[in-house]
Amino acid sequence: MQVLLVAACGYMFLLAFLYFYQPRLLFFPHIPSRELEASPAEVGLAYESVQLMTSDKLQLHGWFVPAPQARGVVLFFHGNAGNISHRLESLLLFNRLRLSTLIFDYRGYGRSQGSPSEQGMYQDAEAGWQYLRRVRAVSSQQIILFGRSLGAAVASQLATSHTPGALILESGFTSVPDVAAELYPFLPTSLLSRFDYNAAEKLKQVACPVLVIHSPDDEIIPYTHGQALYEAAREPKRFLELRGGHNDGFLRTGEAYTRGLDSFLAVSLGSGTPDELSLPSE
Repeated sequence: MQVLLVAACGYMFLLAFLYFYQPRLLFFPHIPSRELEASPAEVGLAYESVQLMTSDKLQLHGWFVPAPQARGVVLFFHGNAGNISHRLESLLLFNRLRLSTLIFDYRGYGRSQGSPSEQGMYQDAEAGWQYLRRVRAVSSQQIILFGRSLGAAVASQLATSHTPGALILESGFTSVPDVAAELYPFLPTSLLSRFDYNAAEKLKQVACPVLVIHSPDDEIIPYTHGQALYEAAREPKRFLELRGGHNDGFLRTGEAYTRGLDSFLAVSLGSGTPDELSLPSE
């Protein structure tokens, strides 16, 4: 009986720990750091620092990176760790594809005010959209929502409120409870989860073209999540398979990744067939 009592107490302690410490298990703004370690200028890109104001009066810090003869603007939602200075490779790639980019840090990340939360991140996404529409006067059809990892869920939510030119989800998951159930099959994760981020459910409401990108080698978010997101999305939709891990798949896939994005955007944005687009050399 004593052994059972100790086991039961330990189990209850674990449940309480996972419930109350969930934000620390999901959001990692200090890994590797909240400090900006570089800027687009250091990789040869012109940029402007921007301040976004959320509906609950928080200031978010970001960069607007213009592209020559831009055919669209990427609204970039990064993952749950680090900040915008850790995404320079993607900024270079989008610039190469003649896409301007607005990338910003969520509340509690980088130089942005506040503390991270699910509903707060959705407000942050709306602030980014309104900045492009009102300040930059970008048409909805020229905006591409791009979400990587946790950012895929944020982008999916925003796409239920607006109709962008395209939605791109890279290395995303179906929902937080689904991921938790796979990590902790011995726990009642559906009851414990304080976060939802249900990208699969949101995708059923999205009306724009969707590109889902995932790698079978993803060691953090299983490939089955990418497949499920693709199944949940409405037509028109495409799937692009990467090779490599969760954080480096787009880099290891190389030119096939770039060409896949280009082909999808050429059709989605009405900017000509891929063969007509001239990609500058790297």
